[in-house]
Amino acid sequence: MKKIAFVLAAAGLMSVAACSKSPEAAAVENNGDMMADNMEMQADNMMDMSNTTMDPTAKDNTEAMAENMDDAADNVRDAAEEKADNM
Repeated sequence: MKKIAFVLAAAGLMSVAACSKSPEAAAVENNGDMMADNMEMQADNMMDMSNTTMDPTAKDNTEAMAENMDDAADNVRDAAEEKADNM
């Protein structure tokens, strides 16, 4: 009986060690990842749109906006990870 209790306790501790984040922290990180993924897709669309214009100024501006959106997506992802780590 003691061996069974020991095995159950060890299994319980292993499951706690495997799941180090709370469900709320995981949700924050998942939402941040989804938002960042959407922002990166928008940046890709802007970059594609910049390739269809003949106006060099508009092309440069659209590419700059796409790069800014991509950087913002990285910031969102980093902020979500930091928030999840502090929960």
